[in-house]
This record gives sequence, C-alpha cells and structure tokens, in this order.
Amino acid sequence: MFIQESQGDLMVRTLYFECYSGISGDMSTAALLDLGADRDVLDKALSSLNVNGFRTEIGRVSKSGLDCCDFSVILDEDNHDHDHGYLYGDGKGHHHHHGDHRNPDDIIRIIEGADISENARSIAIRIVDVLAEAEAQAHGIPREKVHFHEVGAIDSIVDIISFAVCLDNLGIDRIHFSELYEGTGCVRCQHGILPIPVPAVANIVSTHGLRLKITESQGEYVTPTGAAIAAAVGNVPTLPGSYRIVKIGMGAGKRESERSGILRAMILESEDVENDRVVKLECNIDDCTGEMMGHVMDVLMKAGARDVSFIPMFMKKNRPAYLMTVLCIDEDVGAMEDIIFRETTTIGIRRSVMDRTVMERSFEELETPLGTVRVKVCRHGDIVKRYPEYDDLVRICEEKGMPFPEVDGIVSALIRNEP
Repeated sequence: MFIQESQGDLMVRTLYFECYSGISGDMSTAALLDLGADRDVLDKALSSLNVNGFRTEIGRVSKSGLDCCDFSVILDEDNHDHDHGYLYGDGKGHHHHHGDHRNPDDIIRIIEGADISENARSIAIRIVDVLAEAEAQAHGIPREKVHFHEVGAIDSIVDIISFAVCLDNLGIDRIHFSELYEGTGCVRCQHGILPIPVPAVANIVSTHGLRLKITESQGEYVTPTGAAIAAAVGNVPTLPGSYRIVKIGMGAGKRESERSGILRAMILESEDVENDRVVKLECNIDDCTGEMMGHVMDVLMKAGARDVSFIPMFMKKNRPAYLMTVLCIDEDVGAMEDIIFRETTTIGIRRSVMDRTVMERSFEELETPLGTVRVKVCRHGDIVKRYPEYDDLVRICEEKGMPFPEVDGIVSALIRNEP
C-alpha cells in the first residue's frame, strides 16, 4: 500500500518572508497571525507582561486591493509613530522624567518574566540583543547606556514578544528572508534628521550580513525592529530548490507610501535534501602536535562540523605532515575557517563545494533488557541500515559494568531481529 509510504517526517517547513516593501515588527507579527499563529496564545503572553499602558488590535485592512492582516499596538496616551526616535543617547540633556526609559537589560527582564515558551523567550531575547548592539554602535556608547524611550520601548517590547510567540507557535524548521527592500532619503526623529537606512538598520545589515536592496521610493521601509527580526531568526541563505506553498500570510504596514506596504510570508514544504551539498575545507598542517590536532577537531565538531579527519602525508623535502579535511554546511564556512586559523599553525585553507548522496536518517528508540537505546536508521530506496547510538552503548557499559563487545552484541542482535 503506497499510502503508508507517506514522506511526512521527511518534509521540511520553511518560512519565507518576502520583504519587497520592507519589514517592521508589526508587519511581521501580522503576517504570522495571518498564517494561523494562535491568537489566544498571543493574548495570554501579552497579558502576562509586566508592562502597562498598551493594548493590541488585530484587524483586516485592504492594501493595493489585497486583504491583509493588521496588527497594532495602541498606547494609552496620544502617541504617534514610534518606530524611530525612541532612542536617546545617554539620557543627558533631555527633558524627561526619571524612569521613563529602559535599557536593554530591563527589556530582557520583562521578557524573562513573561508567560511564554522557552523557545519564544530565546527568540525575543536574540532580537533585543541584535537591536541593542546596533544602537550602541550607532551612538558610540556601551550597550548598557542604550536607552529605549518609554513610549517606544513599550511598542518595541510588544512587537518583539508578539513576533517571537507567533513564530514559536507555527512550528517552523527553517526561515529565509528575501532581500530587504529599503527606500531613500531622510527621516525625522528625536535626534534630528537621519539618513535612510537609519544607522541602527545599516549596522544590523552590516553586522549580520543581510542583503539590502535600495529602491527609488522615498521613505523608510526597513525599521530597526524589522531588521533585527531578519538578523535574529533568518537561518537559511536560500529557498529550497522546489517546494509547495502550504499557506500564505499577508501583513499590513502602517505607512501609506508608494510601495504596497505588504509583508508576505509563506510556509513552504519541501523534501528534506538538506544534506546533499557540503563544503570541504582542507589544509596542510606540518608543525602541529597530536594534542593540538585533537583539540581543533573537538572545537570544530562542537561548532557544527559534519566531519573532521586527518591523513598523514609527506610534503616537500619529505617533511612529515597531515592533511586536515573538514566537512560543513555553507553557512558555517566562516566560523570553521576562523577556528582553523585560530587553533592551528595553518595560514591557508582550500575550499570546495561537493554534492553528495546521503541516506535519509532518522532515530528510533529501542527498548532492550539493558535499557533504552537510540537507534540511527538510514534509508535509501529499499536499503535500510540500523546502528545503535555509540553514546548509549557506552552509558550502559558504565551503568552495568559490562564490557563494550558484550553490550554491542546484545543490542545489535535485537536490532537485527527488529522488523
């Protein structure tokens, strides 16, 4: 029965943000709500915040004749658009009452006190960290001196937490952002006139390697919160080669402008062929001790290398040396090269992209008389291989005081008898 052959577990859900009219915190949250993020979960999260003086509204609006979701944070007093200008330098020389601004750690404390999942919490904190770092850089002040002005702070906190809660709620594997389309010109804020992209956005784009596309349109389309979201959660550089669009969400922007003011987000489903391309890094090491090589291998594996190996060889003048080979995914190349240069005597690294065929991998738990063992299951067409997880076998050896070959033999025999 081919119905049983559902590839369900091999499907990857990618969230794609199409930022052709920029990106902001409220547009991003609106797009996720439109994709079906649970409003009750969001309301529960927001009502748990240790922040007063705001309410949120979720509605529908028409943008360029298209039906979009609109998410608004409404503050109690008569406040206008606070995407900018809620930042002060070090708080000197401004007429504001004590206590009406917050630094990044105050905001993180609010997030830590919120009734949200651990994953949503870490997403929100990551976004605040990206924002705080960019603002500190823009004003030339240390991070703890960055002040989010009270009004803008509430707005930003609510946008950031709402986005994090909705994203966590949708259960997404990978997230890709298109180029961030930005306008030109200047924008007025509490510091006076700022060029677009505003300095915080420019710093985020620069620090995190985002792709910006400057359009002819006048005005600011990418807000600091929007850029921080893209930097904090975007985790794949490209879309899958082919995919099905499972759902589409349209988030409305607030400003009336010549671009449509829509952030479209799509949930895509594709077969998991993530492992089919790896980058191979290799270098010759001729004056490292064995311990040094063991150490660099550990550091590389912890940082996400798929594989690290050493091959003994002879170089010119018959100097004994080793060829070190590291396999990793595209986006980890920079981190791997940094580690290799820092931890070895190497001064040059060769790099090549390789296609490879890998068996589909999954894990099963096997109950054995010795305890539960994870089993790695590798499939390719009708070829299936099952291997017990080494760490689990070692754990059993230690717990039961048994020799490795014996434990391995018992578990392997059970695996062979599995259907």
